[in-house]
Amino acid sequence: MKTYQKILVVIDPSTDEQKALKRAIDLAANIKASGGQVEVTAFLSIFDFSYEMTTILSNDDRGAMRQSVIKDKELWLESLISDLKPDIDINNLVVWHNRPFESIIEQVIQNNYDLVIKGTHQHDKLKSVIFTPTDWHILRKCPCPVLLVKEHEWPSNGNILAAINVGSDETEHNSLNDKITKEAKKLAQLIQGKVHLVNSFPGTPVNIAIEIPEFNSSEYNNTMLQHHKKSMAAHATEFEIDITNTHVEEGLPERVIEEVADKIDAELVVLGTIGRTGISAALIGNTAEHVIDQLNCDVLALKPEGYVSPLQ
Repeated sequence: MKTYQKILVVIDPSTDEQKALKRAIDLAANIKASGGQVEVTAFLSIFDFSYEMTTILSNDDRGAMRQSVIKDKELWLESLISDLKPDIDINNLVVWHNRPFESIIEQVIQNNYDLVIKGTHQHDKLKSVIFTPTDWHILRKCPCPVLLVKEHEWPSNGNILAAINVGSDETEHNSLNDKITKEAKKLAQLIQGKVHLVNSFPGTPVNIAIEIPEFNSSEYNNTMLQHHKKSMAAHATEFEIDITNTHVEEGLPERVIEEVADKIDAELVVLGTIGRTGISAALIGNTAEHVIDQLNCDVLALKPEGYVSPLQ
């Protein structure tokens, strides 16, 4: 089984509590225990506009000031890593860049990382996770899997929920279904977890029910349910997943996936994102992003095969 051999961990400069780094250390330990090799890099992107605006200084002086700030952050990062006492060697890298998401994706492209791990922020009063612009940019544009970490552990025998779309005949969807399921199984082996599959399907379109009174919406919904259940059973059988661990329900993906994740107390949801950018993303939004907003567990977002980052 090919595991994650190169992991890039995004460090949050605003806190000493680095949940992404802790998750990476735990994951790397499981990879090593299973006989795999892994390289973890703790990555910090920093920028202070005031250093760029110091026009009375020469370029060399400004460069020296930047290097001094970078050195301070390198020492801080080394101290953070040392305090965690990891059982693995962790590289650290601090760069000066005014757009954190670009610096992260550039590292992935240049150094062929297999996985990016990043922590999320929680609103103290609302007790909900807030996704930053950097989070969304990485989700849309990073070519490798992105693991967004929230505040909890990954216990052994926990549940991993793979969100798939088995009702489609499109090659891209089927290929992504396979990729999502394989990734979920790979992680389940590493953390001794169980894989569940979830699929949602839309109910009767409202306009049809209104325009065609004789249309039998109940029969339509039942036909759709049976179609998706049959497709789900075939997919589960192909990947040797117990049929009792499959969930097919009518409704919007963001509602169905959230409800199933809560019901099985999932530690992680694995899903696919097409990675729209520009106006189409602003107007339509990715289903994955609507889902991610609703979840209270970690999320692993994958791109389809052949995806090319706009930064590449």
